[in-house]
Amino acid sequence: MRSLTEQDIRNSFINCSKGEAKRLAVPRDLAERPWDDLDFLGWRDPGAPDRSYLVAEREGRLVGVAMRFQAAQRGFLHRSMCSLCLTTHPRGGVSLMTARKTGAAGREGNSVGAYMCTDLACSLYLRGKKVPESGPRFEESLTLEEQIERTMGHLTAFLDKVYA
Repeated sequence: MRSLTEQDIRNSFINCSKGEAKRLAVPRDLAERPWDDLDFLGWRDPGAPDRSYLVAEREGRLVGVAMRFQAAQRGFLHRSMCSLCLTTHPRGGVSLMTARKTGAAGREGNSVGAYMCTDLACSLYLRGKKVPESGPRFEESLTLEEQIERTMGHLTAFLDKVYA
């Protein structure tokens, strides 16, 4: 992913008002992000513990989505799996992320959800730059490029539902 500016990020949001996008907490460490290793930018809002944000390229333009999250509630020894990158995490490492739909459906309160890595660091888990608390990811027969393509396909499907 190319390096993004605060203005790029704020202008990309599709499921919140311009005022909401202007007020949301953009990461302060944009210059230090490992852009070459990121397929999308994701972060949690430090001032609003139930909010997170994701910005990705879709059909040649940036698309930002504001989400609310709830930690997956599983048994003590149960692992949860991210529906984007298929990384498994122990309790609290995967959360249900819900995004308000765009347009009239969103104004009526309709939303879509997916289980995602709570820290939205899917790109770093895929590349082995970050290791889940439970240890390394399961070894796959797919190449890294194929895993990235699959993850981005899952993300595109989620974004398509936000637009629907």
